[in-house]
Amino acid sequence: MFDNVLEQQRIAKAEELRKNGINPYPHSLKKELNISEFKEKFAYVKESEQARDENQKVVISGRLKLLRIAGKSVFAHIEDELDRIQIYFNKDSLGEQYYNLIKKNLEVGDIILVKGYPFVTKTGEFSLHVDELELAAKAITPLPEKFHGLTDIEQRYRKRYLDMIMNANVRKDFILRSKIISLIRHFFENKGFLEVETPMMHPIAGGANAKPFITHHNALGVERFLRIAPELYLKRLVVGGFEAVFEINRCFRNEGMDLTHNPEFTSIEFYWAYHTYEDLISLTEELFALLLKELNLGTKLEYDEQIIDFSKPFEKISYKEALKKYGDLDEALINDKEKILTKLKQDGFEANEKLDLGYLQAELFDHYVENKLINPTFITHFPISISPLSRRSDENAQIAERFELFIAGKEFANGFNELNDPLDQYERFLKQIEAKKAGDDEACEMDEDFVQALGYAMPPTAGEGIGIDRLVMLLSNKKSIRDVILFPTMRPLKSEIKE
Repeated sequence: MFDNVLEQQRIAKAEELRKNGINPYPHSLKKELNISEFKEKFAYVKESEQARDENQKVVISGRLKLLRIAGKSVFAHIEDELDRIQIYFNKDSLGEQYYNLIKKNLEVGDIILVKGYPFVTKTGEFSLHVDELELAAKAITPLPEKFHGLTDIEQRYRKRYLDMIMNANVRKDFILRSKIISLIRHFFENKGFLEVETPMMHPIAGGANAKPFITHHNALGVERFLRIAPELYLKRLVVGGFEAVFEINRCFRNEGMDLTHNPEFTSIEFYWAYHTYEDLISLTEELFALLLKELNLGTKLEYDEQIIDFSKPFEKISYKEALKKYGDLDEALINDKEKILTKLKQDGFEANEKLDLGYLQAELFDHYVENKLINPTFITHFPISISPLSRRSDENAQIAERFELFIAGKEFANGFNELNDPLDQYERFLKQIEAKKAGDDEACEMDEDFVQALGYAMPPTAGEGIGIDRLVMLLSNKKSIRDVILFPTMRPLKSEIKE
């Protein structure tokens, strides 16, 4: 560890500082302003005839990103979370002995605390004239060379801390993510929703169609499943009397990774008693309008070289009509299981003959429709067989009162009128078990406790889930989900694989 030549040289410099009474890792250092605040507070200096204000002394800090030694003086750039600035110091301001010690042992990557006054250099650059300098933390590992930086995309994801040091825009992206989540939270709080927390480890894998991660609880001697979704627990809370709840938290799905999927992801789920999925559609449009306004993005957003129009109202179209309009499929094919199987096989797609018509219609949708839904589009009236937790339509028992929101060819939200008939829910779970036996590994498990909870009566309720990571991708124009997750899941390096 830390055994290459450059690291050993830096360790030696840290030791020299210690020998001279300087702790390279001190504590209890306080800064007064961040760099942006410093620039704003002393902006008047730029317009001053003196181009300096020696009476204004302030303490700021940052990581050294550039260091230029010119004999008896030093020009450097320091960078904090949001901004960077030039600093200047010389042997007169620090004292010759201390100046020589610092000049010899200070390097790019070190974090320093400086006190001084604002001034403008002869070249017109707003700077801080340093009267006092303290080392806040000595960097042992050198930063990547400045002209090329950290360009290896795998390294950027594996070493996010280094990615953030080298790329200020990455820090801004994650500040944006935090702001988006904060806006969402306050939106629902202002609507009267209560934020709650539900279990991460479930005794039964359920709440959505997906493969779970399985772990073992040693004390209880039982298997537990990392949650696929919080849905069934949130609905238990509605049974218990909460009429509007939401949760922003992690979900886990033991599936493949690609540009829009990470096994560990963040979502918001919310449930609203005495409301319908039509109310959720309106609420979702309102949420998007708020985010676009607060983030100053306008109603037309560029994403992945496409212009997406968020003008309200968003398009609403039924599942079957979308198959016809966007999939260019005729009614006779859509309603015929054998014709669907033939079509899928002819076009080179795998098709499980054991699955029912609704599942095969979903295959058609995935292959022929989804990637064509560019502008925000609510798809409604899903097949009931692929909607095991949704309420049946009163007009057509084969249709679920459900919608999904698609933008830029990707699913962003899923919502429906919740099934609150315990007998119907029990029968649906039994059919999910049959689907699992037929080859659907993602089908839901039976959850008798949830069915029993419904037996105590859940009021008419609508619920929805929105993927936070994909939403941040959309609003920050990022093509990969790894760009919006601080520490995405990565394939192990060969050195990390145990024999």
